[in-house]
Amino acid sequence: MNIAVLLAGSGVYDGSEIHESVFTLLALDELGITYTCIAPNKNQLQVINHLTGEEMSETRNVLIESARIARGEVKDLANVSIEDFDGLVIPGGFGAAKNLNQWAVDGAAASIDTEVKQFIVQMIAAKKPIAALCMGPTVVASALADQGIHVSMTVGDPKESSPYDIAGIHEGMASLGVQPETATIEEVIVDHTNFIVSAPCYMLDAPIHAVRENVAMAIGELVNLVNERP
Repeated sequence: MNIAVLLAGSGVYDGSEIHESVFTLLALDELGITYTCIAPNKNQLQVINHLTGEEMSETRNVLIESARIARGEVKDLANVSIEDFDGLVIPGGFGAAKNLNQWAVDGAAASIDTEVKQFIVQMIAAKKPIAALCMGPTVVASALADQGIHVSMTVGDPKESSPYDIAGIHEGMASLGVQPETATIEEVIVDHTNFIVSAPCYMLDAPIHAVRENVAMAIGELVNLVNERP
């Protein structure tokens, strides 16, 4: 079994959320699952100073920045095929919503990277499972918006403490044909029909150990879905 991990740079404000990404790799390794980090080879939408939260006047490449998390072992998305993988994980972070699609800028009207969309659509068509963490479900929602495929996903529970507009994001995903589900940090949502797992992770106010457990739960369900494939 080989699972693709789609990264969007390095750092919560302009790339992949580092904790969620590392926890993903750790959970896969603990299950004895081989993984391959992949990322689009293009410039980031923004570069953010993670001390101040302010935008910086410089340019960084998504693939090169993703290599920081992957310890150099990352492949250009343009050079891989879904045939190489049994499943896909999309960690969250603002980079998922800036570099994979642009939900952070335009909400449900966001454009999506062409290669990212193609990869996700092909995975879904092949019934190869996807685990979307944190803001990852918005990327899946954008990819499937014109595909006539209605999936169930979550970015959390509006009743739980969160720094983000969970209800608003769910409303945006619903406008794209997604059935929004609620989940706490102790839960994940599994769409057995479309082979998709989603988990809130840092979309909710949660300590690092709880996020670690949420990611591990999602990865466990992803592996179960891989084993359930017809």
